[in-house]
Amino acid sequence: MTLSRRHFLHAAAAIPFAPAVARAQAYPSHPIRFVVPFPPGGVSDIIARLAGQKLSERLGQPFVVEDRGGAGSNLGTEVVVNAPPDGYTLLLDGSANAVNASLYPDLNFIYLRDIAPVASMFRAPHIMEVTPSFPAKTVPDFIAYAKAHPRQVNMASAGIGTISHMAGELFAMMTGIELTHVPYRGAGPALVDLLGGQVQVMFDNAASSMAHIQAGRLHPLGVTTAARARALPDVPSLSEFVHGYEASNVNGVGVPVKTPGDIVAKLNAEVGAVLHEDATKAKFAELGGAPMIGSSADYLAFLTAETEKWAKVVKAAGIKPG
Repeated sequence: MTLSRRHFLHAAAAIPFAPAVARAQAYPSHPIRFVVPFPPGGVSDIIARLAGQKLSERLGQPFVVEDRGGAGSNLGTEVVVNAPPDGYTLLLDGSANAVNASLYPDLNFIYLRDIAPVASMFRAPHIMEVTPSFPAKTVPDFIAYAKAHPRQVNMASAGIGTISHMAGELFAMMTGIELTHVPYRGAGPALVDLLGGQVQVMFDNAASSMAHIQAGRLHPLGVTTAARARALPDVPSLSEFVHGYEASNVNGVGVPVKTPGDIVAKLNAEVGAVLHEDATKAKFAELGGAPMIGSSADYLAFLTAETEKWAKVVKAAGIKPG
C-alpha cells in the first residue's frame, strides 16, 4: 500500500505520541503510594483516605496511604521529592507547603520546583472565633478592642506556621493590630485553653470547631475564605471588613516533578471525577469544606500565589520555625 505525502506526514507525527498514549492506558499497573505529610487522624489523613479509596475503585489498583508527619509536613514532602517520577508516589500537598517554602529557608528541596501539581481537591475556611464572654462580638469591635489593648489579646494556634497561625498573622498585618501568639501542639490543646479563657481568639479549622460553635461554647466572628461558608451562612467573611483578606486550608495532589505529563493528566481527570461525586461532596461538607476542582495549571497558579502571599507574612511578622 502506498501512502500519500499528507498521510505519511500525519502518521509520522503521531509516532512520538504513541508511547505516551500506551503508558497512560496501562497506568496504573500496580499499587500507588499516597504520602500524607501529617500524623494520622487529622483532616488531611481523612481526605487522602477518601480520595485514595475512590481512585482505587476507578483505576483498579490500591492507593496505599502512608502518614509521614514531621517538620510541618516537610519530611513527607521530601519523601515524594526523592521518589521515582513514575506516577506511583503521590503527595497530599497544599497550603502547608506554600507556607513552608519561606518559613524553612534551609530545606533540601524547593517545593514549586521539585513537586509538580496534579490537582487541587479540598478547600475549607478557618473560623475566627472567641468565647461568648469576650467583649467583642463583631470583627470591627474586635479590631477596635485589639487596638485599644495592644499585645494583650492572646491568639492560640495549632502550632507555628500552621494555617491557624498564618491566618491570624495575616489578619493582624492587614488590620494593624498586635496580637500575642500562643502556639500549641495541635488544635485540640489550643481549643481547650480557648474554651477555658486562657487565650482569647483562635483561627481554627472548621472541622474541629463546628461542634463548639453549634453548642454555643464559641462565638464565630468571621470565616477566612473570601466567600461565606455554606456550613455557616450567617457568619460573615472577614473580607467583608478587611478588603482582600483570604486564608484557605487547601489540599491537593502533587507528584515528583519529572512525572510524565500524560500520567499527570490522567490523574487530574480521575481526581476531578471523584470530586464530582455526591458522596465526596457530602464528606467534604462534614469536614467544613468543599471540592476545589481545576486543572493542573490552575493548581500551580494557586500554589504560586499562596507561596508569595505567605512569604510576605512570614517576613513581616518575623516568624521563625519552632
